[in-house]
Amino acid sequence: MARQQSVTVEQVREAQEFFKNGMTLHQEKSFKEAMDAFKSCAGVNPEDANHLAELTKKLKGGSYKLDQEGIAYMGCAAVHLNSMVGELTEEQKEEVPIEKSLLEAFNSWQ
Repeated sequence: MARQQSVTVEQVREAQEFFKNGMTLHQEKSFKEAMDAFKSCAGVNPEDANHLAELTKKLKGGSYKLDQEGIAYMGCAAVHLNSMVGELTEEQKEEVPIEKSLLEAFNSWQ
């Protein structure tokens, strides 16, 4: 499914901030707050507006611990952010200070 609008530098910056905040909160064991941050990341210019609702439904249907749910949302947000970065031009990528650790992780996926 294609995005309704092209990815912008500002959207990538916004999504990356949500993701970084989610990672910090998850490490601090503030799982609910981390999940909210990861959901916010994945909600920035999504390819499929229903994806988060579907993921939430699947997670609620299982018997997962809070930290496991957090990891599921973290993975969703990471894939989403990687997809957004991949849609930027090389010039746009230079405008976004992508965290080095994120770039290394993203590059290892390809």
